[in-house]
Amino acid sequence: MKAFIITKYSKKEKLQLTQLAEPVAKANEVLVQIHAAGVNLLDSLIKNGEFKLFLLYKTPLVNGHDMAGTVVKVGSGVKKFKVGDEVYSRVADYRIGTFAEYIAVNEADLAPKPKNLSMEEAASIPLVGLTAWQALVEMGKIKKGQKVFIQAGSGGVGTFAIQFVKHLGAFVATTTSEKNRALVKSLGADVIIDYKTEDFSTILKDYDLVLHSNRDPKILEKSLRVLKPGGQLISLVGPPTPEFAEALGLSWPLKLVIKLLSSSARKQAKKQNVAFKFLFMRAEGNQLGEITKLIESGIIKPVIDKVFPFEQTNDAMAYVETGRAKGKVVIKVK
Repeated sequence: MKAFIITKYSKKEKLQLTQLAEPVAKANEVLVQIHAAGVNLLDSLIKNGEFKLFLLYKTPLVNGHDMAGTVVKVGSGVKKFKVGDEVYSRVADYRIGTFAEYIAVNEADLAPKPKNLSMEEAASIPLVGLTAWQALVEMGKIKKGQKVFIQAGSGGVGTFAIQFVKHLGAFVATTTSEKNRALVKSLGADVIIDYKTEDFSTILKDYDLVLHSNRDPKILEKSLRVLKPGGQLISLVGPPTPEFAEALGLSWPLKLVIKLLSSSARKQAKKQNVAFKFLFMRAEGNQLGEITKLIESGIIKPVIDKVFPFEQTNDAMAYVETGRAKGKVVIKVK
């Protein structure tokens, strides 16, 4: 099969298109023919080696985390899926490889593809959908009437999260550029801040939750200040926390490094009587199944900026890295 691989950790080197053997599905896995793959900034961060401190992959490896496709083989222990089923997934860490024609996926990480979406639309959903679910439902426990600040509302996570927060009955503020104001307004944003000309920290006050996705330390500091006492900031970009290191079962030297990395952010949060949390989302087929229901009922709609042909996977990654994508970028594999 054709696949795009990371030959070594590097910011400069592109993915290499190569021929690999078709994966073999184990007892609890299904073999999926990939029709489309979502492109995420995470794919670039993995390639660049920015997560190798706690998520070290052996190279060469096939890149890519999101996919939609058709089941072509099932392992002997698989119970939920059969050949011919249309599925989608954010595949598990250490089992990535969606920039390829086929992938073997644990059935626990799969969900039925929403019937009202194309393969390209479905492939845009898993990572951003699960990120929003795990941040806002699992960690944030958002309730009706609360106030949520979602940074970068026109991005992949932002476009999904705005719709999801409105479904949960909360009030939503977001940042975006003026040219994307109409988009985030159509998704349900109540307060829209032009990050180029306005300072959100002078506009927002007493928020229950901030979904933080900006790596600038000054933005993190300002984000903590817009929270009310007892509020929480959930960061998608770090720094990672000791709780995260504990959950991953990292060695004590790595736990110490991570504790030091996040010490400033945690001190700032404690000073303001708010919580600082870090989310590195995980594969979860059951949660994705709940997201399927929301999509099929019309509550959440995918937002796609561009679809690239498989041969232009590196161009798709480069476009995502610009930070200018409105919604998601997708690769059409089949």
